[in-house]
Amino acid sequence: MSIVSTENETTSEKIRHPLQVAKQLEQFKATIFTQMSMLAITHGAINLGQGFPNFDGPEFVKEAAIQAIRDGNNQYARGFGVPDLNIAIAERFKKDTGLIVDPDNEITVTSGCTEAIAATVLGLINPGEEVILFAPFYDSYGATLSMAGANIKSITLRPPDFAVPIDDLKSTISKNTRAILINTPHNPTGKMFTREELDSVASLCIENDVLVFTDEVYHKLAFDMEHISIATSPGMFERTVTMNSLGKSFSLTGWKVGWAIAPPHLMWGVRQAHTYIAFSISHPLQCGAAAALRAPDSYYVELKRDYIAKRAILVEGLKAVGFKVFPTNGTFFVLADHTPFGHENDVAFCEYLIKEIGVAAIPLSVFYLNPEEGKNLVRFTFCKDEETIKAAVERMKEKLSK
Repeated sequence: MSIVSTENETTSEKIRHPLQVAKQLEQFKATIFTQMSMLAITHGAINLGQGFPNFDGPEFVKEAAIQAIRDGNNQYARGFGVPDLNIAIAERFKKDTGLIVDPDNEITVTSGCTEAIAATVLGLINPGEEVILFAPFYDSYGATLSMAGANIKSITLRPPDFAVPIDDLKSTISKNTRAILINTPHNPTGKMFTREELDSVASLCIENDVLVFTDEVYHKLAFDMEHISIATSPGMFERTVTMNSLGKSFSLTGWKVGWAIAPPHLMWGVRQAHTYIAFSISHPLQCGAAAALRAPDSYYVELKRDYIAKRAILVEGLKAVGFKVFPTNGTFFVLADHTPFGHENDVAFCEYLIKEIGVAAIPLSVFYLNPEEGKNLVRFTFCKDEETIKAAVERMKEKLSK
């Protein structure tokens, strides 16, 4: 219940009104990331749950944004992106994929990848059309698809390797399927889609006239395999929206600068939705983002080296505590099986871990249409400084017993 007061009431007289929300969002609560982070703050827990770094982004990127402010770039930016940023995105995409895109007609800058997803879904999906997800999946996918009135189908990726079950995908695609939404490197599993898997998905999409929306925000955090964009598969650029952002690669998650890349016939719908969701994105931060995307290759080499070291500390630590840990080839997340510790499910375990042990993780059941499929798993992040990761591991070694 919420408490609402009016100007005609005394301070002691309150009118209680039921919470109101559109039907398509009734099933959703506050995000699990907000819930666990707030609980972590309350209990003084080390937060290895929510995926934001506890260290800052590069100085040269911040200085570029500060200079843009000083130079007077403080009014509305062009709706689909500051020209220099669109050019920088096109340059980076060509370098990473070999694909040449038109900065003015095939790129739209958005408020993080979250808005790119929303603009893509709301701009290209009609009520009742089917969209296929691979579970577990990032929670905004389901909420955004529900807002669009989509019919959500999910295909489960199962441990230990979370391979794509192509036969399941074949049997799930129907004449009503409008799009498949993929995420590689994959949050929360750390899986990376292989060339064989992507080509199989591409073949089915071409055969059934299905679009692909691909979230690639962790593409520079690919550790043991090469990241591959499905847009590079033969015949796929024309039916793909590729989404990305600045925050994960440059430790600037609060900037919320993202983008979508698509051919003009798909970008039209994305831009129509973007225009009425956000219209334009922070002008000076776009200037900073352009500087970031022109970073030398050495930046990404060092970034990967740093995260591989952090991953090793967390993975070895979790194993020493007694978790069963699954391999992670990309992102900054690790999945672990909590069942050796005897709790009923993942939510109960995470609440215990925060309140009694002083470490926060994320329960995985919220990433599935059927929560039972994830009840044995929890997600830890290693996008923290090494001292923080080591401190969290030590707390678990001292207090967590099987």
